[in-house]
Amino acid sequence: MKDRSMDLFKQLPVDWQKALEFYIDFDSLHQLEDFLEEEYLTQEIFPCQEELFKAFEYTPFYSVKALILGQDPYHNKGQMRGLAFSVPNDIRRPPSLCNILTEYQSDLGYPPPVGNLLANWAREGVLLMNAVLSVRAHTPCSHAKKGWEPFSDAVIRALSDRPEPLVFILWGGFARKKTALINAEQNGIVTSAHPSPLSAYRGFFGSKPFSRTNQILATKGVAPINWKLL
Repeated sequence: MKDRSMDLFKQLPVDWQKALEFYIDFDSLHQLEDFLEEEYLTQEIFPCQEELFKAFEYTPFYSVKALILGQDPYHNKGQMRGLAFSVPNDIRRPPSLCNILTEYQSDLGYPPPVGNLLANWAREGVLLMNAVLSVRAHTPCSHAKKGWEPFSDAVIRALSDRPEPLVFILWGGFARKKTALINAEQNGIVTSAHPSPLSAYRGFFGSKPFSRTNQILATKGVAPINWKLL
């Protein structure tokens, strides 16, 4: 057996390892490890290895109240820090994030946030996960179909099967396909168009994902998410 310098599964927080061990396709994960080892050695990859699972560090398995699913990480330098749609405060706000925060203000009546970092949501129980967790610099979708999708599908299945209900927030056609993995009787599902500039005016604006999520959580006896950003 190959001595693997990159053991992705062991990089996950222990609570997530326990939650996912019966859902993970380890053959696919090992293929992904081989691919990533070469990529990190020979290419510029975002995020850095230490931040691949930042979303899972911020949001423990049994703390998840909602999952916001992105598709592919931001691919420009400094943008991607392990939380889907979020960028550091010193980085120019990407268009999709601009639209998310516009809807946030409209839906909840909060003032515009000063920064771009969505870590407060993650701490509140919002898992900000991309279906693909890494990308080659300036090359969108370069790590798609390399093994990340079975991993993120396993996360969705594990959360869906959890006794405690949550809300899956699925923006755009790619994310909506994941409804097939979700127990809709146990959990809530909020869907709309994607917040990208190409589709935001076709059903994302006015969709009220944040207040709808809290309404669903209330019906299931779960405390609401404090969505307020600084």
